[in-house]
Amino acid sequence: MSRDATITLRGMRFHVRVGILPHEQELPQPLEIDLTVWLGAGDAVVDYRGLYADAAEVVAAPPLHYLEEIADAIARRTLARPRVVRTRVAVRKPHVALEGPLDYAEVTVEHDHASLAER
Repeated sequence: MSRDATITLRGMRFHVRVGILPHEQELPQPLEIDLTVWLGAGDAVVDYRGLYADAAEVVAAPPLHYLEEIADAIARRTLARPRVVRTRVAVRKPHVALEGPLDYAEVTVEHDHASLAER
């Protein structure tokens, strides 16, 4: 490859205990994750299995309380991979305890090396 490339894993599904309410920590529920990484210029490739494993390892390490924390942890892990220059993670929770109709709650986090250096 002679130009920047992106890789997206869309709709990864996990069944986990996630949330701040007591019942959310007792009963597993679905969680969906989309992950996009941008690779630097040149002959850059990334093993998809490693990207999937990054997400799976984060959601397998309870306690999981906030979607923001999950998305941030996955973004940081994937950005630490060689050749990854930017990452975007969207985490969706379809079963949210709200008073009205809702398809899902979603949190999206984007990081690159410069944004992490600013923190």
